[in-house]
Amino acid sequence: MRDGKHVVLTVDDDPDVIDAVTMVLEANGYLVESARSGREGLTKFEATDPDFVLVDMMMESMGAGIDLAKALKARSSKPVYMLSSMADGLGQLVDPASQGIDGTLQKPLDPGILLDILKERLG
Repeated sequence: MRDGKHVVLTVDDDPDVIDAVTMVLEANGYLVESARSGREGLTKFEATDPDFVLVDMMMESMGAGIDLAKALKARSSKPVYMLSSMADGLGQLVDPASQGIDGTLQKPLDPGILLDILKERLG
């Protein structure tokens, strides 16, 4: 938390996704940090200590998001959710529990679902 608000880190190489998530979350009282690559995401995570992390599955390489999620979970128990535009195929490629990921979300992201998850996970 920072200034009494939960901090959400969004890691995605698509600036439109970052902008959309930022608008929804800030309008609902969250602070948002963002990064456009796995490497930048790890740096931002360490610098900002977010309460919740959204990671795009495919960024600079096919496994970049999964690699980042694993690295984050090795450092912290903070919730990490994977974003994907692969529809139901994501569950076939990535078993969240075996990867240590807390859950998956489908792009385009449904703001109501994201806000419900944040309320459940962060209170």
